[in-house]
Amino acid sequence: MKTRSISHAPALQRGLALLEALATRPHGALQTELSAVLKLPQTAVHRLVQALEHLGYVRRHPSARTVHVTQKILLLGQPHSGGRSLIEACLPSMRSILEQTRETTQLCVLAEARCVIIEQLPSLHPFKYVVDLGCHAPTHCCAPGKAMLAFLPSDKLANALEGIEFTAFTRNSIKTKAQLLAELEEVRKRGFAVDRAEHFEGIHCVAAPLLDSHGEAFAAVTIAGPSSRIPATDFARWGDLIREHASDAALQFLL
Repeated sequence: MKTRSISHAPALQRGLALLEALATRPHGALQTELSAVLKLPQTAVHRLVQALEHLGYVRRHPSARTVHVTQKILLLGQPHSGGRSLIEACLPSMRSILEQTRETTQLCVLAEARCVIIEQLPSLHPFKYVVDLGCHAPTHCCAPGKAMLAFLPSDKLANALEGIEFTAFTRNSIKTKAQLLAELEEVRKRGFAVDRAEHFEGIHCVAAPLLDSHGEAFAAVTIAGPSSRIPATDFARWGDLIREHASDAALQFLL
């Protein structure tokens, strides 16, 4: 029996390699830099950028001349249910959380051992905490990361824990696996997670997971803002509110 050889698509491979290179560069990259990293002629990189820009996966900064990935790339790995995207299902609940807390409200998903922000509604206050969509945060020191880890099956949690480097970003950061496991047990009991200025000094977060029919987290909704406006004394109040809205959002998505 004759075996058929698998034909490769060089243009596709190069395009994916370019997107992977840009994914590790949150501030973008010059085409000359991409040419060096990918070991491709600048003319080839230029053609790839043009094609991906036309499809909406990258954009070129008009003045800095850097190339950036767009939000569209995030949507590829986003859960969908019945033709409805996760963002579409969650926006009504996120808007309600924003109206009641007035703080930046974000939707996050897990990517291995990192927490990725895929949607954001900025705070209604003049001074606000906002980040770029697609930003990654370490799961051990951010509220949405802990909210999702706490509601993973044991095998998936074990895999995620293997990928965590317990970097101390502030004096409040969780520094060991044992500390994190103890924190996750508390998250399961109360149904929401908190960040006590563990990633950035002066920034507090409160988050709740979106759970599927098996009780497994597939996303999380969080608020983030200055500790002066989200004091520890308000964690329970906002946590209960966000947990209720996260439950509503999960239900809307899974319908």
